[in-house]
Amino acid sequence: QLQVVESGGGLVQPGGSLRLSCAVSGFILDNSAIAWFRQAPGKEREGILCISGRGGTSNYADSVKGRFTISRDNAKRTVYLQMNDLRPEDTAVYYCAAQRVRPNCSGLRLYYNYWGQGTQVTVSS
Repeated sequence: QLQVVESGGGLVQPGGSLRLSCAVSGFILDNSAIAWFRQAPGKEREGILCISGRGGTSNYADSVKGRFTISRDNAKRTVYLQMNDLRPEDTAVYYCAAQRVRPNCSGLRLYYNYWGQGTQVTVSS
């Protein structure tokens, strides 16, 4: 069964860290691009980071440069989003998205054909 499941969201204080996980099933990560998107209330869903099938990474959001990183563990079939120095403006629902048959990354929503249910991240004191 093809599935994408996020976990790891929660409430964190400004300056804190969180690590989100995206567990995929039915995918071969070497053949798939996996991306993280986020959607804040009243805003469009935006691409943040992507990891390609070859393991290269792409950043689509200037606001997270130097603070967020993407990585993967092929054995666990899991992609991670490490978020450091979190800010209130990072508050959003975070989604994991997969393009199962194309290894290259894209920041476009329509490129990805499998999505998780989303996990809420709230940054507040």
